[in-house]
Amino acid sequence: MAKVKGSIVIKIEQCKGCEVCVPTCPHEVIALSKNVNGKGYHYLEMVNDECTGCTNCAVVCPDAVITVYRVKKVL
Repeated sequence: MAKVKGSIVIKIEQCKGCEVCVPTCPHEVIALSKNVNGKGYHYLEMVNDECTGCTNCAVVCPDAVITVYRVKKVL
């Protein structure tokens, strides 16, 4: 049996902090950072390691700043 583990990479300087992606995450993995990027926007960041690689966040991102990776782990 395999369990899917995911991870995301965010293009911090292109993220505008619109938060469209945040409610789409079923495991509350992402949130806006308290820090800001070079343009003054609070950017997206991972806040836990429960990502399953579902791609919901990347699909809804209007600026395509999220890349999702998946790794299958054999149990």
